[in-house]
Parts: sequence; C-alpha cells; structure tokens
Amino acid sequence: MDALKLISEANIKENPPEVNVGDTVQVHVRITEGEKSRIQIFEGTVIAKKHGGVHETFTVRRLSHGVGVERVFPLHSPVVEDVTVVRRGRVRRAKLYYLRDRVGKAAKVKEQIR
Repeated sequence: MDALKLISEANIKENPPEVNVGDTVQVHVRITEGEKSRIQIFEGTVIAKKHGGVHETFTVRRLSHGVGVERVFPLHSPVVEDVTVVRRGRVRRAKLYYLRDRVGKAAKVKEQIR
C-alpha cells in the first residue's frame, strides 16, 4: 500500500491550477490519434470539484450546438496540459448541478468583482 501511495504522489503536479466552482475555464487537453497528438481546448463553467490530493477532479459544462456537454478532468492528469481561468464566478453553492435544468441567460453565473 505504501508503494502505491508513493507512485501516486509522484504524479502530483508542482503548481496545480487554481480552479473554483463557478469559474469559466479553458482546459487544454492533449488528444492522441494514432501516432499524432494535438491540443484541444474545452471551454465551459466549472460545476463541481471532487475529492482531493492525487485523485482531485473537476467537472466542466458547456453548450455545444444546443446540447449540454460535461467532461470530468483529473486535476493532476498528464493529459490536462493547461487550465486557464477566463472569468471568476460568484456562487454560493459547492455543486452547480442546477445549471443542467436551466437554459439561456438563466444558466449564467455572475462574475466575481475583485
């Protein structure tokens, strides 16, 4: 069990991105197709953060052609190249699952003013 813990601790990123629930983020994901690999950007609102440590994940939701698309990204995964925060959101919940039922302007998150 200790060996497994050491291996998992070795995969922790030095400076993990500071992502909070309600933020609009751009996640740069490495996509491998055959022998080639490229970076794909997935932009949306962070609706959940789970766990902690090595297994920490965050869920990003966006609308694509009128259909809601959610992806769960491991924070310390080597597939996630970069996470850029586009705007900070002001929310009062830890999970924003209620945004799944909302459409249009009702699905917006207010911006946090700093």
